[in-house]
Amino acid sequence: MEVSELRPGLWRWTAPHPEWMPGKDRPGGWGQMVGCLYYEPSAEGADGHDTILIDPLAPPDGSPQADRFWKSLDADLERRQGRVSLLLSSHYHERHARVLLDRYGKRHRPGVWAHEAARERVSCEIAHPFRQETPLPGGVIAYPVAGLDASETAYWLPEHRALVLGDALIGAGEGSVRVAPPFWAPDTPEGARRYEEEYRPSLRRFLDLPLEMLIVSHGPPVLEHAASALESALTSPVWGK
Repeated sequence: MEVSELRPGLWRWTAPHPEWMPGKDRPGGWGQMVGCLYYEPSAEGADGHDTILIDPLAPPDGSPQADRFWKSLDADLERRQGRVSLLLSSHYHERHARVLLDRYGKRHRPGVWAHEAARERVSCEIAHPFRQETPLPGGVIAYPVAGLDASETAYWLPEHRALVLGDALIGAGEGSVRVAPPFWAPDTPEGARRYEEEYRPSLRRFLDLPLEMLIVSHGPPVLEHAASALESALTSPVWGK
């Protein structure tokens, strides 16, 4: 597990995905370690003392990293004394949402926010589904992304000018990102059409935001010159090419 503080109150950690296999680690695939986000909104404009977790995944049970992870998160939430909002970027990234609901249900009133298309495809309860651009706790804004899975969503953190993405962009290293390959979209004629016609335009609208960071699940984040990195990705070959 690697943990890094991107900005005050904004932490990214990585953990090994339990469904990863060596065959995934190929051109166009994804590596074993995936990224998650912990966000403490500042008092100004925040909804009480909400703590935001995006696509949370804990280290494997019984590992020293798991013990450290849960002790740290318990302490942070006890210090904050507020709600826990769990944001999923797609149904594929349910990860440990249900574990967190069970662990903190009585004390920190956790709730899951996700696109309504994820509701029938996850095991946890999505208490707060949405369909379109939606303001969420802590000042976060949800932006559905067209052209991949129907539940794909990006989250905008205005306080840090950071865009958090699940599968919609992949970190390629050296401050660059790439768009997902076609086989990450539904394998249907309609899925192929939407990928070709809607996917890149759906990402292009993020260039209208004052981007400073692109925080991705797969690969390293982009911590400066984010708008340039996104613009380059939109005219570059897909991830793996």
